[in-house]
Amino acid sequence: VPGRTSDPYVKFKIGGKEVFRSKTIHKNLNPVWEEKTSIMIEHLREQLYIKVFDYDFGLQDDFMGSAFLDLGSLEQNRSTEVTLSLKDPHYADQDLGTILLSVLLTPKEQQREGTMLMRKSWKRSSKFQTQSIRLSDLHRKAQLWRGIVSVTLIEGRELKAMDPNGLSDPYVKFRLGHQKYKSKIMPKTLNPQWKRQFDLHLYEERGGIIDMTVWDKDAGKKDDFIGRCQVDLSTLSKEQTHKLELPLEEGEGFLVLLVTLTASAAVSIADLPINALEDLKEQEEILKRYSLVRMFHNMKDVGFLQVKVIRAEGLMAADVTGKSDPFCVVELNNDRLLTHTVYKNLNPEWNKIFTFNIKDIHSVLEVTVYDEDRDRSADFLGKVAIPLLSIQNGEQKAYVLKNKQLTGPTKGVIYLEIDVIFNAVKASFRTLMPKEQKYIEEENRISKQLLLRNFMRMKRCVMVLVNAAYYINSCFDWDSPPRSLAAFVLFLFVTWNFELYMIPLTLLLLLVWNYFLIISGKDNRQRDTVSRAEDPSLHGGFMNKLYAIQEVCVSVQNILDEVASFGERIKNTFNWTVPFLSWLAIVALCVFTVILYFTPLRYIVLVWGINKFTKKLRSPYAIDNNEVLDFLSRVPSDVQLVCI
Repeated sequence: VPGRTSDPYVKFKIGGKEVFRSKTIHKNLNPVWEEKTSIMIEHLREQLYIKVFDYDFGLQDDFMGSAFLDLGSLEQNRSTEVTLSLKDPHYADQDLGTILLSVLLTPKEQQREGTMLMRKSWKRSSKFQTQSIRLSDLHRKAQLWRGIVSVTLIEGRELKAMDPNGLSDPYVKFRLGHQKYKSKIMPKTLNPQWKRQFDLHLYEERGGIIDMTVWDKDAGKKDDFIGRCQVDLSTLSKEQTHKLELPLEEGEGFLVLLVTLTASAAVSIADLPINALEDLKEQEEILKRYSLVRMFHNMKDVGFLQVKVIRAEGLMAADVTGKSDPFCVVELNNDRLLTHTVYKNLNPEWNKIFTFNIKDIHSVLEVTVYDEDRDRSADFLGKVAIPLLSIQNGEQKAYVLKNKQLTGPTKGVIYLEIDVIFNAVKASFRTLMPKEQKYIEEENRISKQLLLRNFMRMKRCVMVLVNAAYYINSCFDWDSPPRSLAAFVLFLFVTWNFELYMIPLTLLLLLVWNYFLIISGKDNRQRDTVSRAEDPSLHGGFMNKLYAIQEVCVSVQNILDEVASFGERIKNTFNWTVPFLSWLAIVALCVFTVILYFTPLRYIVLVWGINKFTKKLRSPYAIDNNEVLDFLSRVPSDVQLVCI
């Protein structure tokens, strides 16, 4: 297929054991390695097994073909040019290209090892099964993209049924140049509704072609192909949203997309000496672009972010050799760029500069360090998350790497220098718009620790409301006469003079009060995040954790029962489940309607408040109650009706 490339490398095996692996040649269907290696051959009757793969960062590498070399057919002490045809054992008739080797077989008496000089060339289109962007290690110049292709995958229509139940589990793969993305899987449907938006980077001014393939997810076996379609971006006008209904080729059905081409400030990756903000002319242009004078120009382009990834120190050893092969992934929402890999080093130096345009000033910059492992997916070494609004421009800082959940430190630090330039007016307007949804998301899984943490967070929020209710009730009960008297006078004054503007005024005064507490050094804010050190229920042995989970489950069970019962009792009141209570509700509602019709609300609130404040004074031993809740407690829930 025109425009497609691969990142091929070769594995050599003898007797099922890998004896050599070539380097990866990026974005090339006719790679030339010119590598040499020496391999000890025990028996000439053994065959040399050669396998070619397409390197896909973060996912399983794609198989591109294999061949066998019969060592017994080679002439000793003579360099032989060997051309082998690559085949797929499952599709023997398919031509996958050729590989060219130069082989010199030498007896052990003259030289203990055979020597190989490899060179390879072939033509084919490879499979694409990755959603990550892998930038070549050879990048030395800035790679600038000319614009953004905003894609909204709305839905699929009348897709082909691939499963025995007459349905499919469809998902879509997108490819534009070296960029690959994968949608979510929509189970058991022929008319999936994705409604997912993401951005692709346009590197060529003349446009490009977006390849889309639709697949049916099959657990435990190869996914079924449903169909494909393409979008030629050169045929679309810029700065305009196009709704496309694309028929699937080699299959059935349609894909419905929204595609928008927009020009944008450049996103780049470059070596450290190339610095946009140190170039006075470039800096002046950036400052002008985000000045208040241009506050209403291109509202989606909020600001400019420059990240210098300098080095890391004291990283975790991920390999058996006691070293790691670290590289960095820099992410801002759906923009994702990578550094090169520094092999066999726990103190790597990358010295790379990344630039992004900011769509939302409330975004969080994520920098993750991985250990490259060619035989499987990359190993996680550490991560930092930095809100853009907390960045101090021009400061080189050492950030302690944290675990995947960002709840605690892991081994190592990373040195970054970050600069943010943004337009405050655009950022303010953008705050009132929906957040950009991140389309590469991890699936939610059941976690005991997460369940306990979220329960404690909810419990803490509920306790704030409960404590506030207790405080107000203590004023009604005159536990502290001076406080209750002051509350009574304040209630009368506010109720009598109340106007709607007092609601935002109260919130404004609260914000100002807390601000003065902060600048005066009396800040008593506490983070809501619950860590292991803060939550004793997460410590201890298995039984302590089991009791904590049991307590959470019982509490959730009781809360769900109370909420469900409350809703069912209201429903059963209007359903005449208990006629006496329904008639009583009619009488009470008639009385309330007449009172509210003839009496201003201000007077009703005053009477209610005076009654609440004086009830304890008039009847010191009276039990406080809520008449509405007392009424509903007499109405049976659905569970109680079954038992009656």
